[in-house]
Amino acid sequence: MNDWEARLHGNAVVMLGELHDNAEQHRLRLATLQRAFAAGWRPAIAMEQFDLEHQADIERTRREKPGDVRHLIDVATPPSTRPGSGWNWDFYRPVVALALQYDLLLIAANLSNADTTKIVRGGYAAVFDEASIARLGLDRPIAPNWQAAQEREIDAGHCNMLPPASWPRMARAQFARDAVMAEVLRENAANGVVLLAGNGHVRRDIGVPRWMGAAWQPRIFTVGFLEQGHDSATAPLFDAVVVTAPAERPDPCAAFKPRDARP
Repeated sequence: MNDWEARLHGNAVVMLGELHDNAEQHRLRLATLQRAFAAGWRPAIAMEQFDLEHQADIERTRREKPGDVRHLIDVATPPSTRPGSGWNWDFYRPVVALALQYDLLLIAANLSNADTTKIVRGGYAAVFDEASIARLGLDRPIAPNWQAAQEREIDAGHCNMLPPASWPRMARAQFARDAVMAEVLRENAANGVVLLAGNGHVRRDIGVPRWMGAAWQPRIFTVGFLEQGHDSATAPLFDAVVVTAPAERPDPCAAFKPRDARP
């Protein structure tokens, strides 16, 4: 048990990161939640892996077949949303099962890939009306250091192969995702809330915490789940970190290499 797990109680807003394909990180994060819930904490669980428009599906499946994890996932992640999603549901199914076991509120927290693509191409107005843009805070200027840090992450995440002209447009989509997740947390935090999302979303400098607003900061606690030897530079950007061995994975940059340079 980690010392920081004492923060997981009451109305805390807890953001637990991940590298999506690291099985050990998922195992450790699940064990953390199991201990907190066994000790009596009953927060809502918000998940990046479910898109906003499927919240009604989540609630309907829980009425139709209470406790049926597979049915919930199948309905709330229809086949049309799965290609390219990158989610390995073997990692997330136990968390959904835990939410159902304790009868916790389960919240879809993410913008769909379709909506973020529209934002990249057409700006926030391609998805949100003016009132929504203002409510989410997307009408306010982004500080230059925040913009630059987000663009660096976008470029690094695409193996430094994107044209610089695309960075601001793609950063805009990431801002929209984080602003939406922040709103979801604010709306469901009465008894505490846990956000399960990639490490980039839970970073204090560029992620969801920055969109929450000053009044929420004392309640927020962020944990980065990092890989040994790869992520040390980002450790100070979280309130706590869990470090695991790197997952075995193919070269993520292989798709960006010229065809004649690939093995």
